[in-house]
Amino acid sequence: MAVVHCPLALPPEITESVFSSASSVLSPTLSVLSTHTLPKLKSCNFSISPKLRVKCKAQESEVRPLAYTFTEYKHLLLPVIDRNPYLSEGTKQATATVAALAKKYGAEITVVVIDEKEKDKLSEHETQLASIRWHLSEGGFQEFKILERLGEGIKPTAIIGEVADEMNMDLVIMSMEAVHSKHVDANLLAEFIPCPVLLLPL
Repeated sequence: MAVVHCPLALPPEITESVFSSASSVLSPTLSVLSTHTLPKLKSCNFSISPKLRVKCKAQESEVRPLAYTFTEYKHLLLPVIDRNPYLSEGTKQATATVAALAKKYGAEITVVVIDEKEKDKLSEHETQLASIRWHLSEGGFQEFKILERLGEGIKPTAIIGEVADEMNMDLVIMSMEAVHSKHVDANLLAEFIPCPVLLLPL
């Protein structure tokens, strides 16, 4: 099993929807961390003659077109790790992206709110939940699941992987902000999360 880290562009209509309302200029290029197997090449045939000739035929790519791939993602997971009651810019971006993808391809959305503190110690927790609902409703979603994983003493990456596995998620979407802020260890994503992860650049 190989881990692929490559630039990937969303379909134009989704890119326009997600980035047109951003307060700053954001690159539409996304980073995808996936556990798909890399396509293999057939062995090359070499012939030694007065003029060296090298023939190599690549096996047909096993990678499906991007648009077709997204249609298979019917269960999307949006982890919310920051404590900003009105959501950080990275979380807002991830929320807009998951809403756009779900609306385009008819997928279901599950939000998992993760914090090391217990609920009664988070004074603005309800405000944060209201912010999540508002931003998703702005993206056209009134019905979605919200899970709360608070005060469990488990690494956020492990919690995300556990939820993704138990609920058979097809795609996890989050901002690179979670990695830069040290809430998520990028090196552990492939180990704990059983499905592709879409990392949005800041």
